[in-house]
Amino acid sequence: MVNFNGALIAENEVQLSTQNRAFKYGDAIFETIKVVNGKVVFLEDHYFRLMASMRMLRMKIPMEFTLEFLQEEITKVVKELPEASMYRIRLTVFRKDGGLYTPITNEIDYIIEGSPIEFTDKKVYKVDVFKDFYNYSGLLSTVKTTNKMLNTLAAVFAEENDLDNCILLNERKGVVEAINGNLFIVKGNVVKTPALTEGCIKGIVRKKVIDIIEKHPDYTIEETAISPFEIQKADEVFITNAIIGIQSVTNYRKKEFSTEITNKIKSSLQLAIVTS
Repeated sequence: MVNFNGALIAENEVQLSTQNRAFKYGDAIFETIKVVNGKVVFLEDHYFRLMASMRMLRMKIPMEFTLEFLQEEITKVVKELPEASMYRIRLTVFRKDGGLYTPITNEIDYIIEGSPIEFTDKKVYKVDVFKDFYNYSGLLSTVKTTNKMLNTLAAVFAEENDLDNCILLNERKGVVEAINGNLFIVKGNVVKTPALTEGCIKGIVRKKVIDIIEKHPDYTIEETAISPFEIQKADEVFITNAIIGIQSVTNYRKKEFSTEITNKIKSSLQLAIVTS
């Protein structure tokens, strides 16, 4: 079952027209949210990012779109799913049908779908740089729109080359993010992650990890431009997103990374999830 504008409908009964703007123009945004033991993880952060994204994209926010409303709509879907300890929820918001590039209306529709998940941390995790196309820097790139052709092509490249992930670059050939999450590199006691001005997604777990490091007396966090050469020289590299939390990278080309500091940050993140 999926939640389509508040109504629970079987997946195969959802009807989207050929005038659907998410399909025709990628005129849509989405949130990927984890539910653990019935608890929506970092719901408030997801909600405020969604509201900020809708405002930026000139979508009309319905009056009923409160934090409590969103939680109720997600819970509706979870209750219809097979019993599990963990779920992946996707909320997609798109402008109502009609128009060419100029929409007929800025009012929105939404779909919430979900599935049980089992996540295992990969002990060997190989990445490389994807150079065929670039993720252009700028504020729009920080929003989770459904325009993900670059990520799709990078994922195909990763599969063809027996990689677990790829690192995306911007037009200045600076590091942006991984295919499915934000990227952090560790060198000594300094942890770096690409600044939002580099074109990376404004990730929920990215923000949590930055907060954790800022409060840690032994480490320094820098949001900055990162060269691919810095990855080669790093002690540790890890990827963050709302589902995996933190995934250590073990191999980049011929370089092997340790995971000591990453594991400490991962433990702190787990505590933040439990206490949020």
